Amino acid sequence: MSQSPPAPPSLDVLRKEIDAIDAQMHSLLMQRGDIIDRLIQVKKTQETGSAFRPAREADMMRRLVQRHRGILPLDTVESIWRVIISTFTYVQAPFSVHADVSIGESAMRDSARFHFGFTVPYVSHFSAPAAVEAVAKSKGDLALVSATSSHAPWWIALEAREAPKIIARLPFVERADHPAALPVFVVSRVADSAMVTEVETWSVRVSGWNAEIARALSPLAEVVAVPDTAFDGAALLVSVSGTSGLEKIKAALIEAGASVRSSALVGSHATRYTVP
Repeated sequence: MSQSPPAPPSLDVLRKEIDAIDAQMHSLLMQRGDIIDRLIQVKKTQETGSAFRPAREADMMRRLVQRHRGILPLDTVESIWRVIISTFTYVQAPFSVHADVSIGESAMRDSARFHFGFTVPYVSHFSAPAAVEAVAKSKGDLALVSATSSHAPWWIALEAREAPKIIARLPFVERADHPAALPVFVVSRVADSAMVTEVETWSVRVSGWNAEIARALSPLAEVVAVPDTAFDGAALLVSVSGTSGLEKIKAALIEAGASVRSSALVGSHATRYTVP
């Protein structure tokens, strides 16, 4: 005789399993907190400045996506991990997020809350230069500014060696219908060893700028351009992969009829990781 299939577990049993997992998750978070507390003590003697580590965070988010499976939406997993990472970073060294809301308050606020949670203080500014200036006056604060458009060449303030730099581009993981899809640069001061340099960001000032030159550059790099009427030119923020990328950009500019007045490295970030 064939045996009957085993009876499915009762709702009470399944709920107890969930409660046990929740307790384990809470315990693990508290254990993580204990380790961070010890880390703070070590850093007092070995490190100073911002606790933000863009290279480590980009790598963590990539590995999270690669191992994820099951019915839980990736948006939820990413947001949970962003809150965990950002909150523990804040515990190590408190910082504020200064956001340029000139391109839209709601989209920028969504990006800030998704990536940094509600524990980290949020400060809005009505221009990118104001947000960058606030960070320049701080020790470890972050500025969030648009990565695709601008009304002013805010990146010029990052040219000096001692100035803060672009350290990340959000979101770390790009996909269709991302809940915080606004392309954003993160500006701050961090240790050189913490930087990820897969994509370099350059401040380039040119003369002879026009729409044709802009079209010539578009296949080579991401470019944000602000007209500079005093020199019949433009101030460019160029994001380009590879250490020799800037030379290709300069060659393309000259070939298209522009002249390069100056160039300065103003930061770097991880390449965009896209989920199909």
